[in-house]
Amino acid sequence: MGEAQRTWGGRFEGSMDDLTRDYTAGVDRDLYEQDIAGSVAHVRMLGAKGIIPESEADSIVAGLGLVLEQFRAGQVEWRPDLEDIHTHVEVLLGEQIGSAAGRLHTARSRNDQVALLNRMLVRDQCELASAGAEAFIEILCDLALTYEAAPMPGYTHLQRAQPITLGHHLLAYGEMLLRDRARFHDCRERANVLPLGSGALSGSPYPLDREMVARELGFQGVSRNSLDAVADRDFAIEFLSCCAITQTHLSRLAEEIVLWSSAEFGFVRLPDAFATGSSMMPQKKNADVAELARGRTGRVLGELMNLLTNLKGQPLAYNRDLQEDKAAILNAAAVVIPSLRIFAAMVPALQFNLEHMRVAASGGFALATDVADYLVRKGMAFREAHAVTGGLVREAEECGCELNELPFEAYAKASALFETDVLEIDVDAALAARDVVGGTAPTRVREAADILRKRLKN
Repeated sequence: MGEAQRTWGGRFEGSMDDLTRDYTAGVDRDLYEQDIAGSVAHVRMLGAKGIIPESEADSIVAGLGLVLEQFRAGQVEWRPDLEDIHTHVEVLLGEQIGSAAGRLHTARSRNDQVALLNRMLVRDQCELASAGAEAFIEILCDLALTYEAAPMPGYTHLQRAQPITLGHHLLAYGEMLLRDRARFHDCRERANVLPLGSGALSGSPYPLDREMVARELGFQGVSRNSLDAVADRDFAIEFLSCCAITQTHLSRLAEEIVLWSSAEFGFVRLPDAFATGSSMMPQKKNADVAELARGRTGRVLGELMNLLTNLKGQPLAYNRDLQEDKAAILNAAAVVIPSLRIFAAMVPALQFNLEHMRVAASGGFALATDVADYLVRKGMAFREAHAVTGGLVREAEECGCELNELPFEAYAKASALFETDVLEIDVDAALAARDVVGGTAPTRVREAADILRKRLKN
C-alpha cells in the first residue's frame, strides 16, 4: 500500500519498518461481519442526520454489501500493511465506490470503532458459550434421569465418603453450568452498550443520533462517558472470567473422567470415538479429550490474567496495549466453546460400569454415617454415635470386612440401642434416606433435573 493509504499517514514521512508493520498488526481478520455491520449502521445514521449526503450514504451501504460478499466468498487477501480489519474494509470499499468511501469515517475514530467491534465480538461469543452450556445441561439432565437410582461412592478428599447416585453427581455439573450460563448472560448485558460516537476520547462535534445506531445494532443503550467508552475493557475481562470459571468446571469433570476410566477405579469405559491409544502399549486407551480439556484450562486462565495485567497500568484513554484484548477473547473462546460441545457429545457416550460402582458405593465403610444416624434416631447424641460407630469401623478393619458384615453381637456390645435391623442398612436404604431438597435420593434427583430444565427456559 502506498503511504497515502494509511489512515494516519499525513503526519509521517517515509515507510514503516516491516518489523513494526508486522509487530503492530491486529488479529481481527475474521471479524468482518461485525465491522461491516457497525459501519453500515453508522453511515445510515450519518445520512439520516444530513451529516453526509443521503445519496452517498446509500452508495456506501451498497458498497459495504459488496465488500461483505468478497469476505464471505474468501476473495480478500489479507495485507499486513493495512494493519487491521477496519482499514481493509475501508480500502476495499474505495475499490468498489471510489472517493465516497472516505466519508465512511466521518464522526468516528478507530478508538470508538475498535470498542464497538470488541463489544459486538463479546456479545457473539457470550451467545455461543451460553448455547454450548445449555446443550450440555440438557444432556446432563437426560443422563441424571437414566441414572437417578444408580449408586456410586461420593468422595471427600478423594476418599470414599457416602453413597450417592450417579444422576446426582452428574447434576452437580448441571448446576455449575447453569451458573456459567447466567454469567455469560450477565456479561452480554453489560457489554451491550454502544460506544460509537465517543470519538477518539472526547465525543463528537457532529449532531449524531447514537440511539439510532444502538437500535440498528441491537444495543440496549449508549455509553455515558466518552473516556470510559474507548478505554474500558471490563466487559472483556468479565468474559474471560466467565470462560475461566466454565473451563475450570469442565476441567474438574475431565479429571473425574480420567480417574474413573483408570483400572484403579474402573467406573467408566471410554468410547473409542473419544479416546486414543498408545504407539507402544497395545492395551492402552487414553482419555485424551478429557486430558486436553484439563490442560487447556491453563490457557483460559492465562488469558484472564493477561488482560487484567494489561489493563492495570494504563492511563485513560486509549492505548495500543488494548489491541491485545481481541486475541485474549478469541483465544479463550476457542477453548471454552469447543470444550462445551465435545463434552456434550462425549459424556453421554461414556459406558458406566454400574455394578462395579454399586459395589464401590458400599465399600470403604461408606455406610458408617448411616449407622451413626441410626443411633441418633434412637436418641443418642450424634457425637457419641460418631464415636460408637468409629469403634465398629475399627473392629471391621481388624476383621477385614465391611460394617454390615460384622456379627450383630459386635453391635450389641457397642450399644444397647442397636437392634438386628441395623444389619439391613445398605446402599439403597442410604440413598432413599437422603430425601431432602438437594439430596441424592432418586426422587430428589428427578425433581432436581426437572427444575434445572425449567430454569433453562427462563
